[in-house]
Amino acid sequence: MSANPIRVLIVDDSAVVRAILRDGLAADPFIEVVGTARDAFEARDLIVERSPQVLTLDVEMPRMDGVDFLRRLMPQYPIPVVMVSSHTERGREVTMSALAAGAVDFVTKPNKTMNQGVEQMMMELRTKIKIASTANVSHWKHRRPAPAPAAATRAREDRIVAVGASTGGTDAIRELLCSMSPNMPGILVVQHMPAGFTATFAALLNTATPFQVREAADGDRVTPGTVLIAPGGRQCVIEAAGEGFKVRILGEQRVNGHAPSVDVMMRSVGRIAGKRSIGVILTGMGTDGAQGMLEMRKAGAFTIAQDEASSVVYGMPREAWEIGAACVTRPLNSVGEAISAALHPAGAAEPARSNQLAE
Repeated sequence: MSANPIRVLIVDDSAVVRAILRDGLAADPFIEVVGTARDAFEARDLIVERSPQVLTLDVEMPRMDGVDFLRRLMPQYPIPVVMVSSHTERGREVTMSALAAGAVDFVTKPNKTMNQGVEQMMMELRTKIKIASTANVSHWKHRRPAPAPAAATRAREDRIVAVGASTGGTDAIRELLCSMSPNMPGILVVQHMPAGFTATFAALLNTATPFQVREAADGDRVTPGTVLIAPGGRQCVIEAAGEGFKVRILGEQRVNGHAPSVDVMMRSVGRIAGKRSIGVILTGMGTDGAQGMLEMRKAGAFTIAQDEASSVVYGMPREAWEIGAACVTRPLNSVGEAISAALHPAGAAEPARSNQLAE
């Protein structure tokens, strides 16, 4: 981390919340609060005047809400944003829209009055601000066009695609799914996200992508054309079900600090599906998923890591590549094509460092 503190601008319509966030962030010597704003219009002026490196942004504000502000801000002034959300259904929906509009991550308010759980929230916020300060959001300046869907592939129940992501992953997962034909093997996704938000995330993907997407429930079969999102706050694995696979939802114990954990999910995929699986690690902070993907590769799976240039945070994919867990690295807009090529390797060029998925 740089010796200079991270310059943060707080945007929230509540004076009480602004004071709590300001005092909580000021307690960290690596963070400097350079200003507070009560709405998007004050924030716009302070961004130009004080050049913050990270914004904290309230989801719901008068005059212009956080999502509208992001849609206007990011193409003109790309800056990492951590949303401050509520656990209400409306708050979850708006948070998902904010992530799609360019926010890097979010934290949730402990309750309506901010009287309980404040210190836990502030610890999480300080950590996520530090992660956000390293995020690459420059692509929002010239927003990349959505890739065309990859060619259709045969859908077989005895294959599975396992995807893991964290910071920046909500937008990356949406883009990946939009680039693929729904005539694909079943897809199981672990996105680091708390309980409650994964169901909302799945519902939004269900309307925004060509797949049937839902939050995974215990006993769900992994079927072609369907994407199952591991539920927040629980571990998720697969087990054999005839020629295919089904999901098991386990306890709340965290692994690598996460529930769900990409490592837990991918280890089970490697063990149960082996060479009939494809593993993908997208943008995210930390190392979760690298060891699980390595086990998948050792079991014969074809594995892909998102490349650095297209990652918001090149942490998880970097670790997967450096330990030899990933057969190839690909920019996000080519990952869907790489999956399709792995499913049908006969006409695909052999990568320099590659497994091919066995027929």
